[in-house]
Amino acid sequence: MNAPADREALRQQMLLRALLGDARPAVVAGWLRDGPRFERGFAAYQANAGAGAERALAAAYPTLQQLLGETSFAALARVFWRRHPATDGDIARWGSALAAFIADDEALADEPYLADVARLEWAVHEAERAADADAPQGLERLAEADPAGLRLVLVPGSALIESPHPVVTIWQAHRSEAEDRFVAVRAAFAAGQGEAAFVARQGWRTTVQALPAAEARFTAAVLARRPLAQALAAGGPDFDFEPWLIAALRRGLVAGVVDAGL
Repeated sequence: MNAPADREALRQQMLLRALLGDARPAVVAGWLRDGPRFERGFAAYQANAGAGAERALAAAYPTLQQLLGETSFAALARVFWRRHPATDGDIARWGSALAAFIADDEALADEPYLADVARLEWAVHEAERAADADAPQGLERLAEADPAGLRLVLVPGSALIESPHPVVTIWQAHRSEAEDRFVAVRAAFAAGQGEAAFVARQGWRTTVQALPAAEARFTAAVLARRPLAQALAAGGPDFDFEPWLIAALRRGLVAGVVDAGL
């Protein structure tokens, strides 16, 4: 056995556990010759990591930060960082688990819409980072082939967030400067209004749109990679495919048509 190598491996393991919040820094300091210096450095690391976590989450979840307030959001970000540390070198990719984290937080149980707002904001964040869409391919097959054998593909980053809460109205209100911007939010909550938020990239701009029920069912089926015939059946008699397709092509939301098995 190589005692020095084994000791160094254990020291590094303990350091990693401390950074992830799974071991006390004082325990790790005991493995170092300059324990006090380590503890000072570790405290500085924790402060910097917490501040970085707060900035990263605020960039991805600006509406949530406004809803919670900066102080509460900062505390949430730091707890989230300790329990779900980044595992990717790109911190902009960190934070996808925040919605589930909020949903499980008993302190936020009285405001259940917050988790769905977080889901919507992460979908927007992902859409903004999605690959650019090429010109749609295979559209001519819509006039030639059986819809049961085709599948419609939407542009990268497209997502549907279905919620029993008015998440789109909330999201839009926090991007408005109108004095009465929260009137619609209060009315939607009073009416018990839920919304299906469709998120998509249109060129350089990410859009969020509340879909009618029939269109939401159709879109959910398309995003679930179901054959076009099944997606149309999911939309039901209230969904009119032709005007939807014209509008979607005009907005650049359709990436193409492929075989249902692909």
